[in-house]
Amino acid sequence: MTSTLGKWARALKQQTLVVYFAARDPRTPWPVRLLALFVAAYALSPIDLIPDFIPVLGYLDDLIIVPLGVTLVLRLIPPEVKQSAREKAAAAVDRPVSRAMAVAIVTIWLVMAAVIALWVWR
Repeated sequence: MTSTLGKWARALKQQTLVVYFAARDPRTPWPVRLLALFVAAYALSPIDLIPDFIPVLGYLDDLIIVPLGVTLVLRLIPPEVKQSAREKAAAAVDRPVSRAMAVAIVTIWLVMAAVIALWVWR
């Protein structure tokens, strides 16, 4: 079951990236672009419509709203845009992840926050 859930989560991530790239493509009709931007932003945002700490309902949006939104957008975008977006999403997923760069970025943010905190404190 964990394997199936992992595959489903990876597929949803891939499809969310397809929606994101389709939203940025000028060949996508503007109403569909707006919907795609909303769906991608909601799926990738850490802020949820229903907070995750609310039992059962907290994960309802992640399990229902996001997949339905992604499915709707994928049905509305033109086939050539969908193909192009799928290629871009596949390339984005296959990029290597640099943990060292992630640590460097977090360190920079922490140093900046410390400098601002010291400046405000004085």
